[in-house]
Amino acid sequence: MRSDHNMEIARRTSSRSERGATMLETVVALVILLIGVMAIIGLLSIAVTQNWNQGDRSTRSTEYAQDKMEQLMALTFNDGSSNTTVYPTASTGGSGLGGTMSGNSTVGGVTSGSPVAQYVDYIDASGNLQPTSTGALYIRQWSISTNSSANLKTITVVVRAMIATTGGTVWPSTTLVSMKSQ
Repeated sequence: MRSDHNMEIARRTSSRSERGATMLETVVALVILLIGVMAIIGLLSIAVTQNWNQGDRSTRSTEYAQDKMEQLMALTFNDGSSNTTVYPTASTGGSGLGGTMSGNSTVGGVTSGSPVAQYVDYIDASGNLQPTSTGALYIRQWSISTNSSANLKTITVVVRAMIATTGGTVWPSTTLVSMKSQ
């Protein structure tokens, strides 16, 4: 009899432990899982947006630097009058490549926050040239240096985004340097 009683207790105990999770336990587990998944989706959304903004602005700054470098390289070595702040380049009203410069001289500038007239462009979000920095998303600056023999010019073009990426402090920029000989 004792053995039958022990078997009955064992059967009841094992059936209780094999009952599984109740509906309430399942709902609580799903709510906790859902909260975790929503947090990860939120972080992923921010990361994708940040990455897209950074990539887009970096790509555009490179494109705008290449455009200006091509425009400047198309000028003749001693051009001192073409207006390169407009596109297409106007034959007068500007500084060109600095004209006939004496050795070891530089015109223009690429220092952030110090634009030099006739050596700066402002570009809006659509890629259009702007007359001033108002409404511009990019600033494009360039300088032209001549070597001591006055037979080699070094052209430097820098393009910077004027607004940091979403939530960031990184200002995408591109610097291109090319040389033109006489």
